[in-house]
Amino acid sequence: MRALLAIVALCTTIASSYPHYSDPKFLSKLQRRQIVGGSSGSDGSNNPPLIGDLKTTIISQSAKDIVSIFLSDPPPFAQPQNLNVGTKPVSDVSQCSPTDTCCPWYFVSEYLTSQFVGPDGLCNDLARAAIRLGFHDAGTWSQSLAANGQDFGGADGSFVLFGEDSRPENNGLQDVTQFTIDTWDMFPVGMADLIQYMAVHAVVTCPLGPRVRAYVGRIDATQQSPQHLLPDVHADADSLIALFEDKTISPHDLAALLGAHSTSKQFFVDTAKSGMPQDTTPGIWDVSFYNETLQQGGPDGVFKFPSDVVVSQHPLVNDEWVMFTANQTHWNEDFARAYLRLSLLGVNNINQLTECTHTLPPKQDTIP
Repeated sequence: MRALLAIVALCTTIASSYPHYSDPKFLSKLQRRQIVGGSSGSDGSNNPPLIGDLKTTIISQSAKDIVSIFLSDPPPFAQPQNLNVGTKPVSDVSQCSPTDTCCPWYFVSEYLTSQFVGPDGLCNDLARAAIRLGFHDAGTWSQSLAANGQDFGGADGSFVLFGEDSRPENNGLQDVTQFTIDTWDMFPVGMADLIQYMAVHAVVTCPLGPRVRAYVGRIDATQQSPQHLLPDVHADADSLIALFEDKTISPHDLAALLGAHSTSKQFFVDTAKSGMPQDTTPGIWDVSFYNETLQQGGPDGVFKFPSDVVVSQHPLVNDEWVMFTANQTHWNEDFARAYLRLSLLGVNNINQLTECTHTLPPKQDTIP
């Protein structure tokens, strides 16, 4: 009873301070997330749980926006103010005011653009490695471990700060780890934030990629993340779905997140085929991956991860996977929301985060 009264009070506070939350349907939806911790609908995303400090407190504008993105359908990630590209307020990062949280990120963004775009205008190997790094840092968090007192890992920068590139599942990320350290030395930003910012910057650097919302203010790790929480490319679909559901990521969102393999290449799963991409257009953020993964055999020169194939065929995923094959906008919207969730796993100060999406480069709607 006491818990229920607390939730009612929380919802009342939100409704009075943020008009969007006065919608009775939305508040009812929020109550269900808070009380039962979320549940799965037909595609696993109809009732997603809240995460971090959002489970108990939703006060700041950033927190309210994030909750709105998580619970709304379609997601309002593409609101005009978040698609606008801002202008650097000063000419050098050393001139940034300490009170302007986003100012240094303009300079980080400018530098990353110079490093992530190849001479052909497509995203390059460093960009695709940055995307993978974002996944591997954030993915080391578990809802069940957190419930048992091990609420650490996730998007906390431990990957770089504690040398997790030496773990077998992170093989191939050594160069981007060093790049991240070097970039961190250049700018006054946190490591956890830098890793996730690099990932979303790389996504929008790729032609057709969405502008995923970028938040900063995470607390950097003080210890290594838990092990054995990242997916195995040889795992069966049920195991992979269970692994991600323990991260509060539904089968629907897993389908969207796996699309990041649209721009990936493998080097160590099969060393005889080192450098092979997972679709025919690895420099472009397109839906070729979804089509080609479903094909028998597949195009020459493409290496399919066994895990992608089995997940694409799973009944909890297949309908959504097929929808993505012919709808770039649908996939972009779903990926943007799913990756925002992933980038906040293990983050327990979401109410203190600042949105700096306006420092990202513009979306490229055409292919060079």
